Amino acid sequence: MRDCLKNRAGYDRVLMAVAATFLTVSATSAVAQNDPPRNSAAELAIDAAVPRPEPANVPPPTAADFKADTTGALTTDTKVTAKTTETNPAETKPADVATAPVAEPAKAEPARSDTATVTPAQPPAAAAPAAEPVKAASNVPAADQPVADKLRDMFGAKSARYFDRKAERAAVEKFYTAHDFAPLWTQSGSLTANGKGVVARLQDAASDGLNPADYPVPDFAAATTPDALAEADLKLTASMLDYARHAQSGRMHWSQVSGDIQYPEHPTDPTEVLTNITAAKDASAALDSYNPPHKLYRELKAKLAELRGQGDGPVIQIADGPALKFTPAGGKRPAVEMEDPRVPQLRAKLGITENADDTHYDARVAEAVRKFQSGAELKATGVLDDKTIKAINSPKRDRQIDIVLVNMERWRWLPRDLGAPAIGDAYVILNIPDYTLKVMQNGAQVWTTRVVTGQPGIHATPLLTETMKFITVNPTWNVPPSIIYNEYLPALKQDPTVLERMGLKLDRNRDGSIHISQPPGERNALGRIRFNFPNKFLVYQHDTPDKNLFARDDRAFSHGCMRVQNPDQYASVLLNITEPNAHYTPDRIRSMYGQSEIDLKFPTPIPVNITYQTAFVDDAGKLEFRKDVYGRDANMLALLRAGKSRDLENVVAHSQPNYVRPADGLPNGVKFASDTSSGPSFFERLFGGAPTPAPAPQVRRPQRRTVDRQ
Repeated sequence: MRDCLKNRAGYDRVLMAVAATFLTVSATSAVAQNDPPRNSAAELAIDAAVPRPEPANVPPPTAADFKADTTGALTTDTKVTAKTTETNPAETKPADVATAPVAEPAKAEPARSDTATVTPAQPPAAAAPAAEPVKAASNVPAADQPVADKLRDMFGAKSARYFDRKAERAAVEKFYTAHDFAPLWTQSGSLTANGKGVVARLQDAASDGLNPADYPVPDFAAATTPDALAEADLKLTASMLDYARHAQSGRMHWSQVSGDIQYPEHPTDPTEVLTNITAAKDASAALDSYNPPHKLYRELKAKLAELRGQGDGPVIQIADGPALKFTPAGGKRPAVEMEDPRVPQLRAKLGITENADDTHYDARVAEAVRKFQSGAELKATGVLDDKTIKAINSPKRDRQIDIVLVNMERWRWLPRDLGAPAIGDAYVILNIPDYTLKVMQNGAQVWTTRVVTGQPGIHATPLLTETMKFITVNPTWNVPPSIIYNEYLPALKQDPTVLERMGLKLDRNRDGSIHISQPPGERNALGRIRFNFPNKFLVYQHDTPDKNLFARDDRAFSHGCMRVQNPDQYASVLLNITEPNAHYTPDRIRSMYGQSEIDLKFPTPIPVNITYQTAFVDDAGKLEFRKDVYGRDANMLALLRAGKSRDLENVVAHSQPNYVRPADGLPNGVKFASDTSSGPSFFERLFGGAPTPAPAPQVRRPQRRTVDRQ
């Protein structure tokens, strides 16, 4: 009987504890439901920090669940309590967290003994009142939360107003989302240091040959509401991404200028740009780094500043008038600023945007005039005299600025790394309008020579970047179909012996196709050496028997390939770069001259960059200009001046020229050997690498064909 009473007493105590726990949880739930909603970031953070008990839907305990020697009063042992309140995050399901009622921490928690576990009874999950999902704590400062809320609402369909490119729009939304939609460029309504850096870089876009009007800067001072600040933030982000894209890849794509241009693509990654600029210590410098890193580009930038007098501005004519000067303060004498109605025009001409309407010839205007005079090879006095006015108004100077601008734009098309790191960043760079070829290594010129380039029109030498893989000594010239059709077939009609007198061989295959070639030798159109860098335009560099052309100033005479004045020296320089222990010399190269083709392969290919620099800075630091042989400058200027008013991405100025076969077809019954499906491809015949099909018995052929343009 005593044992029964003891068990009954223990059972009653357990039930009382369970009831107390249930009442506490219910009361807490009721209080939670009656509490006002949490609106501030601080209240949401407190709510998120309240621990939640793991729910358990189990039946009430019975006497069979307990033993007589373990039913004492609930213990308050610290270790047991701490163990009981632990919750394994891996066992907590998201759904449980969302529906669990809020409870006071560590109150009325059941003790856990070594031999039994007491679990408080919980009402069924279905009967529990639905609780609001807990919002995660935001990292956005409270002062910026209203702007973040507006930014959140502006994404989706609304963001298309600010970002034209779909991929860019998606990247921007993802970036803002990852940052809880916090504004990127302001804090508490004011521009951050990074925001100021971006604004400064965009406003100085003209110094890199870009148009500041393409990168509008919002008026953050006038943005006093969350809506205005959110819109300004997105607009600055859009302008920043436009600047980075234009600085790195150009305001226009090279395909818009001509079909005979092909450079490797290097587009910007909007996510990388956002990450880089927002995390930079100097946002202006980080954004500026998207401009070309090449030395020749930086030199052009410096010359552009000199031509402009360190500024940018429209074509404005400064009227004649009295000389203007600024007298600085000295001793007790105050500074003297002359006043003249021409000064606002002068400020615009020299790119001084601060106090644009001020008519005072102050220290800043005088300094801009002094810098202009220095660049114009005038005496740098800072005095606006007649000679300075004439130089500022010079149409020639405006044309020079335009030429520098288009050349800076072309530098954006080129790869950021021109050379091959494995061989000291060595590369070949050929400037078509200057008719020169240079070999560079470790940032210095190793060797240079004169070249002959393609004739203007359909024979223009293309602009490209490829890798030179090998040199062919004693090459065979396989006449391309376009030259056969346009030049040799008409000549044959007039004189059937013309090919024989030129040292050319005409072969006719069994299928009726024809092939004209010239065997190796002194009279070969390719000379003694061909430099091979496979490309879709089927052009290369080579020797020539017509040495007299190198004495001319204008040397655009070829069918598109580049003729090199000193090919034996060129070959030895390249081979010594790729094989420094082989000790090649021009004499060693010339000793290979003969009647059989010899291929000298490079262990490491050398990049070849064919460029079009009508403006460049020479070794003496002088700005040089060259004739626009192919009319590239005028075409690009028209596109640059069109700006955003035209859809530049859909403009293609020229169709791709045909370097392989004539546009008007062939005479009836005539076809080329390349028309057949058998045998080496046209590209293989150009650069080798494939055997020639067995020739007809009656025709003698060279061992290997390459289709060549000279």
